Amino acid sequence: GYVYIAGRRVRMISGGSRPPAARPTRTSRAAASKKTKAEEAPTAKKVKTKLGRKELNHYRNLLLIKRAEVAGDLSAMEAEALRANADGMSHMPIHMADLGTDTYDQDFMLGLAETERERIREIDDALRRIQDRTYGVCELTGKPIPKMRLEAKPWARYTVQARMQLESGRGLT
Repeated sequence: GYVYIAGRRVRMISGGSRPPAARPTRTSRAAASKKTKAEEAPTAKKVKTKLGRKELNHYRNLLLIKRAEVAGDLSAMEAEALRANADGMSHMPIHMADLGTDTYDQDFMLGLAETERERIREIDDALRRIQDRTYGVCELTGKPIPKMRLEAKPWARYTVQARMQLESGRGLT
């Protein structure tokens, strides 16, 4: 007979009395990985916002303006990082030091562009929270996020204290 050890089929040498181990199915592995991802994420409490319609519209407008700014910056950064000379010739430098500098500059600009893409995702999430009427509520504690914080960073998901708690839990300072 055969047994499954660590997901591999292995031939049994002795005719032991124990039945073969059940092989985990793909669905059970997928369910297990979903559990671990859900356990890692902070619990999102679905507390409805106490902000009025007028305030929500104000924050929606702030978010839309900021999103347009970030999207414009993002396209400019990507165009700069991936630019080509207008004459169609390669702008590849001849000297190795110039090549290293150009590569560093391109990587740096693409890194900044990725940060801006992440900010756009955060803004889109905040717009969804406005639509769901959960905007302005800390996703960790369920407490209202102070309006001063929302004015400074309208896409904020957590209060300052909750953000500090999350960062200290990950070993960040």
